[in-house]
Amino acid sequence: MKFLPWLRRLVIRAVLGALVIGVLVVGGTAFRVWQVAREDDRTHADMAVVLGAAQYNGVPSDVLEARLQHARRLYQQGVVGYIATTGGRQPGDNYTEGEAGRIWLEAHDVPADRILEVGEGTDTLGSIRAVAAAAREKSLRTAVIVSDPWHSLRARTMAEDEGLDAWTSPTRSGPNVQTRETQLFYIRRETGGLLYYHLMKAPAGAFDGILL
Repeated sequence: MKFLPWLRRLVIRAVLGALVIGVLVVGGTAFRVWQVAREDDRTHADMAVVLGAAQYNGVPSDVLEARLQHARRLYQQGVVGYIATTGGRQPGDNYTEGEAGRIWLEAHDVPADRILEVGEGTDTLGSIRAVAAAAREKSLRTAVIVSDPWHSLRARTMAEDEGLDAWTSPTRSGPNVQTRETQLFYIRRETGGLLYYHLMKAPAGAFDGILL
C-alpha cells in the first residue's frame, strides 16, 4: 500500500488544479461580460436588434422602453436602416414583446416599413434565432445588438453563432443599470448564463428567477 500517499497527492493536485482552472474560467468570463458592457459600437449596420423585455398589454416596461429609445436614436442618427423588435408572449398576454416594441416605435415616428417585428422567443436564444431567420429573408446581415450592458456579450455571441455579423450598443438608462448592486447582480447572472450557453448551446432556463 505504499502507493497510497502518492495517489493522495495526485488526487489533491488534480482537485486543486481543477479549482484553479474553474476560477480562471469564471473570472475571465466575468471580466469579458464587464468589458463588452462598456463597448458602444456605432458602426453602420443593417439593423438594430432590440432584445425583448416585459410589456404590459402592449405598453413596454421601463426596461424595454429604454432599449427602444436607444434603438430609435441609432435609427435617427443613421447608424441602422431597420429596427428589429423581438420577444414572444408570456401566458395570458395579449401582445408579444416584439409587437409592443413595434407599437412604441411607430408612435415615436419610426416608419412602419423600417421596423422588423419578430414576436417570437421566450428567452434570448429563441429571440436571436427568430430574428436571424427573419433577417436572412430580407438579406440583412449586420446587426447592432441593443440590450442592457451586461446582456451584450451573451446576446452578441448567440447572434454570431446564428450567422449574423454583430456588435453591441447597449442602453445606459433603465432600471437594470442604476446601482452598483444591480450591476454586480447582472454580471454574475450573465457570467453563469454565458458559461452555460458555451457548454450546452442552449438557454440556461430560469437563472435567479429570470429567463435567459
